[in-house]
Amino acid sequence: MFSVTLEEFEDLVGEALDTVPEGLMRLADNVVVLVEDNPPPGRHIRGLYRGVPRTKRGHNYVGMLPDTIHIYRNPIMRMSSSAEDIVEQVRIVVVHEIAHHFGISDARLHELGYA
Repeated sequence: MFSVTLEEFEDLVGEALDTVPEGLMRLADNVVVLVEDNPPPGRHIRGLYRGVPRTKRGHNYVGMLPDTIHIYRNPIMRMSSSAEDIVEQVRIVVVHEIAHHFGISDARLHELGYA
């Protein structure tokens, strides 16, 4: 396991967000990214999207709380043996969860290498 501080991890998440094409990020709407140490109890995940994907929003989607993307530090660190591993895993998880915001399924993300 390779370890980084919470502050360093948050910086890595910010850097991963910066790699998402600007045009795509401009389309992201009503979504926040949160960094947490661990997923909910019983969940063995590195990230989680909660909300209504853009592809499912209708004309009545108004006044809603923001969607949330959770990136979990400890599971990513546990599977990483170097700083490079953490950077790559953070990038994969960030892209994966943003893709869910745009309605892309887990199956399709697996095909694209973002599982």
